[in-house]
Amino acid sequence: MDPATGFLRWNGMMTGGALFLGVDGGGSRCRARIADERGAVLGEGGSGPATTRLGIDNAWRSIMRACESAAELAELSREDFARMHAGIGLAGLTRRGAEAALQEIAHPFASVRFISDGLAACLGAHSGADGAIVVAGTGSIGVGLVEGRELRFGGYGFPISDEGSGADIGLQAIRLALLAADERGEISPLLTEVLGAFDHDPTQAVAWSEQATATDYATFAPMVLRHAAEGDPIGRRIVERAADAIGDLLDMFLRKGIQRLSLVGGLSGPIAPWLTPDLRARLKPPDADAVAGALLVARRGFAEAGLVPEHGAPSQAPVSNPG
Repeated sequence: MDPATGFLRWNGMMTGGALFLGVDGGGSRCRARIADERGAVLGEGGSGPATTRLGIDNAWRSIMRACESAAELAELSREDFARMHAGIGLAGLTRRGAEAALQEIAHPFASVRFISDGLAACLGAHSGADGAIVVAGTGSIGVGLVEGRELRFGGYGFPISDEGSGADIGLQAIRLALLAADERGEISPLLTEVLGAFDHDPTQAVAWSEQATATDYATFAPMVLRHAAEGDPIGRRIVERAADAIGDLLDMFLRKGIQRLSLVGGLSGPIAPWLTPDLRARLKPPDADAVAGALLVARRGFAEAGLVPEHGAPSQAPVSNPG
């Protein structure tokens, strides 16, 4: 604090008070939220996918578009980024070299801390306390915190992992649709609609698959869930398989003695009814979202500099990606 002005100093710059930026960069979309020192939300914004699997440069552009959108809503200029302390949860941060490459980016913020999107979601879901979450979205992963130690299960990336995710559900539906087109498998209303997306031409599906991302495959998940709810037998089998995979992740945390469990992500609502009654009974609604978890990390970084109180940020939670 400058005694003459009462303004905060950060990295040698004079500011009218710190701002905090939380970002949740996922496989389907990126969300940003700006808050002041009291925790009041000033603006939120969004953009398209922000995952390192699309390339570091593409992920960063998506992050900045979301941040600029939030700043515009908050009636802030790009110059105000210099007083923002950012916590950024990012999908694919564990990919080899991803975090190092992100640290090399010339960002406009006062400070930046990167964590995985799964850890951001866990911090938000339990307000920084011990607990675990299973993410069911474009991808899937289980993330838990126990006395400051992070536990991770799955989430190695589509298509080799992410069982029970939207991308996995879409892949299963397209695979079975191609079998049906060859008359090597049964047909159903679901598979007829899937084939219709490719004009009932398997070669179109092949051409599409050569460029398709996990996000593209996940666009078929709502279709599968809709048909499953209507009783389509193949749709039901796909969704039941996905629910079993999500349930296995939840069971892993129970075996580790973690009782606070939340299911989060874009498919959490549709997939929850397909879980076993015992698992459904154990779930608690998340306290907040992954953006809130990223904001906790941003606030903790600022508090560690001794400039402001921590305002509830988790004292034991890791603030850099462990893997």
